[in-house]
Amino acid sequence: MAPQSEPVHWLVRAARTARLQDAEHLAVEPKTPAADAWTAVSRHCGVSQTDLAESIATALNLEVANLEAARSAATRLLPSSVVQQFQVFPLREDDRNLHVASADPLNLDTEQAIAFASGRKPVMAVAPPAALSKIIESRYSPDRAVETLLAHVDEDLETLVSDVDDQGPAQVTADEVEGGPVIKLTNLIFRDAVARRASDIHIQPGAGGGVVRFRIDGVLSHYMQLPLPVMDRVVSRIKVLSDIDLSNRLKPHDGRTSLAIANRVFDMRISTVPTRGSEKAVIRLLDPTSSARLDTLGLADPELERLRTLLKERQGIILVTGPTGSGKTTTLYAALWELATEDVNIMTVEDPIEYELPAATQMQVAPKQGVTFASALRAILRQDPDIILVGEIRDAETAEIAVQASLTGHLVLATVHTNDAASAVRRLVDLGLDPSALVDTVRGVVAQRLIRRVCATCGVRIVGDLSNDEQRLGQLFGVTATMRVSGCDQCDGTGFVGRLPVVETLMMSPALQTLIASGATATDLEAAAVKEGMRTLRQVGLAMEQQCLTTLGEIERVVGGPGTEPVDAGLSSTTELISRAADPTTSSAAGLPTASLDGARILVVDDDPTNRTFAKALLEREGCQVSEAADGVTALLALEQEVYSLMILDLEMPRLDGWGVLARARATVGTAGLPIIVFTSSPDPDAETQLIDRGADDYIRKPIEPRRFLARAKAALRRARG
Repeated sequence: MAPQSEPVHWLVRAARTARLQDAEHLAVEPKTPAADAWTAVSRHCGVSQTDLAESIATALNLEVANLEAARSAATRLLPSSVVQQFQVFPLREDDRNLHVASADPLNLDTEQAIAFASGRKPVMAVAPPAALSKIIESRYSPDRAVETLLAHVDEDLETLVSDVDDQGPAQVTADEVEGGPVIKLTNLIFRDAVARRASDIHIQPGAGGGVVRFRIDGVLSHYMQLPLPVMDRVVSRIKVLSDIDLSNRLKPHDGRTSLAIANRVFDMRISTVPTRGSEKAVIRLLDPTSSARLDTLGLADPELERLRTLLKERQGIILVTGPTGSGKTTTLYAALWELATEDVNIMTVEDPIEYELPAATQMQVAPKQGVTFASALRAILRQDPDIILVGEIRDAETAEIAVQASLTGHLVLATVHTNDAASAVRRLVDLGLDPSALVDTVRGVVAQRLIRRVCATCGVRIVGDLSNDEQRLGQLFGVTATMRVSGCDQCDGTGFVGRLPVVETLMMSPALQTLIASGATATDLEAAAVKEGMRTLRQVGLAMEQQCLTTLGEIERVVGGPGTEPVDAGLSSTTELISRAADPTTSSAAGLPTASLDGARILVVDDDPTNRTFAKALLEREGCQVSEAADGVTALLALEQEVYSLMILDLEMPRLDGWGVLARARATVGTAGLPIIVFTSSPDPDAETQLIDRGADDYIRKPIEPRRFLARAKAALRRARG
């Protein structure tokens, strides 16, 4: 039996085929990485890597890659992750093939990855590893990806975002901003968040890439889409601003910083959590100088008078309750402004300090330094305070100290997390407090929600027939709907601008004290409080609707109908529900599956109904949600109303052609990162290159070939995810 020959590295075999000097005596382990093998062969045979590339290409019947002649359009067809992992560089493309430079052109894994990511057949060319690394670093740097995203966005970024130190806002020059594309993009997000009155910024991975959303008036709304590598860079930039460790992406982080945005200083609380392959960041924007007064909050008159009656107390506990983001801290600070006179000593303990109150001494909770709510509250009691604000009663120890403070002649204002005023008392009992102590200390409880105010421009009184939803809501609440909104430019199409507090104010009385001491339920306490004049959250909200300040739909969303929970504490649109379903922190869907279009929302734009129907049928068979538009104007309206994972766009259309739609989509922040594939009938490769240079992610020639069409759609979505 003939002995088996030893395995030989492919590069050694090619060198021998090319008859390079002393190639027969080459010894390179078969599993040696390409870069190391090239170095070994080059040294042994006494040739440069450039000459070696020519010899190898001849031996393998491949072309030598001309890296300097690579077309920019081709680089859009391979994501950075594939390029970096396999050390390949796209040279040029046509409708069927993608020509790619590689130092390891026989690697089947590389070919499969290229075909999978581009939707085209790879045609390999030979290039030395060093030259490949150099051009990959220059063309696929993260900053280049951000520059590509911003290239078509006509935004004035002269309003800079700068760090703030103890001496005030630091000055940042235009050169410094221009020097960092990621800084420019992050500045754009911050600036627009402030301009749109956002309270929070959400940056998260979603279906087809990254998504940036703003919470405006309590509701999340879509702002822009980002390729996943770009989103990761933005999150890293935000972590740098807040001194969060960049090296550990596998654990949650919290940080804070102060920034000057549009000539205003904002405190920012940053939270990041790991997701599958990425991170999600949420930034809370706080203006420390924007604390309001009770008169300007928009409280209903009866509740305002009841609250002011409570604030006349000089000892005891006043609780403010409600979910996160319901305006509790704003109400408490407005109360403190009213109480702050020269003859009282006000001290606060908070996490974080959200507003500046010159008349008060404010303490920041810092658990790492041993400063907790409980320990800070003990220290405050030695400072001879008259009024104490406790940011939150979270545990039995803090609750016990607050009770002791109130019993020793102090007025304590504090927040707890419960659904209504009556439940706040039960919450303290559940923390371990004696009901008799609560009877002696609690003076009243304010429960609060924030409800959106109708837009002054598009909000109108209902005249004539009611819609089906208005009839349903009227029957639910036992009233007739009075207000309707349609959405306009002034309210970003939401129908609402600003929010109003909806509060119920429970005032302690002998009857309520007796019930508390006897262990009555929250339901019994609420019924007794209503008999004594308290209006519930729902009653206050309905009164606001009858005053034309809000809508029945808002009341149902925020407060809920009789016997129901709120419809949606922060989600009010199909767009938001889709975004949440794609959020890996709330769903099993960490983004688009790599081999499937299932769940992707796609817009098909074509004036040919046959073409639209065919494309839609193919995509829906893959599990997509497909919308159609017959012309460019309709397409732009659809992009304003919904968030899409991908747009398939025809060039020749009435009213507004595909070129116009492409330009508008790329010049609009919300769709600058949207993957777009263009239908084309042109056989001219230069015309197709021009499409990609103007912002298209890919093109598909007509007529539609099903397998190629689906491969290109899947590839575009995979590239968006990096």
